[in-house]
Amino acid sequence: MRNRSAPPAAVAPVLVYADVAEAAAWLCRVFGFVEHVRIADHRAQLGFGEGALIVADATHGRRAPDAAADVTHAVLVRVESVDAHHAKAKSGGAEIVNPPADMAFGERQYSAKDLAGHHWTFTEGIADVAPEDWGGDTVTPW
Repeated sequence: MRNRSAPPAAVAPVLVYADVAEAAAWLCRVFGFVEHVRIADHRAQLGFGEGALIVADATHGRRAPDAAADVTHAVLVRVESVDAHHAKAKSGGAEIVNPPADMAFGERQYSAKDLAGHHWTFTEGIADVAPEDWGGDTVTPW
């Protein structure tokens, strides 16, 4: 399902910066990214061709108590069924950080850590939601 509030890419890195607005502007100006969605001062979704990148601050919006400010990156992966993926990952030994949950921005997601402690979020579109409907701002439509 296509959702205007989420990057369409199958895999999108999430990079953490001290100043999201400054980082987004720099990445657009210097590397040629295009900003698509801004979420207050803590998230920006950027595109580059068919790819996507999420710029995030170190702490805002994290639901897990162990998601400390020393996290510098994560990977967002679009899957067909979050619940089926979660069941497989859990039975395979992944450390589940946040169980599957529906998000106001039209995605169902869960987060896990892999065997090396890398952070992963798996997402499935469940509704097409305009960013403005949940507090985001469309900058350049996907």
